Amino acid sequence: QVQLVESGGGLVQAGGSLRLSCAASGSRFGIAAMGWYRQAPGKQRDLVARITSSGSTSLADSVKGRFTISRDNAKNTVYLQMNNLKPEDTAVYYCNAKDRDYAPGVYYDFWGQGTQVTVSS
Repeated sequence: QVQLVESGGGLVQAGGSLRLSCAASGSRFGIAAMGWYRQAPGKQRDLVARITSSGSTSLADSVKGRFTISRDNAKNTVYLQMNNLKPEDTAVYYCNAKDRDYAPGVYYDFWGQGTQVTVSS
């Protein structure tokens, strides 16, 4: 069972910056990818950014040029640096980890408890 502990959310004015962190523990066979999703009130949970164990990254179009995802494999920690924040970035941000099973090609999803990011205009 993988545990994810998030930190770094808060209230910031438009144009400001925040950095989210998510530390994973408990993986037996390694974490294939970690990422951040967000969910605004009344909306579905959407992928914001993802990074694989090899360092490949993907970002939602809405955050490209403003957000950066990085990972410290030794610490099993993923970071989301958010710059030039906009009011539409306001949401609960959830950390996700895709944990490998012993069987090749099998993965399990684990989620953090969520951290609120509020951007005021």
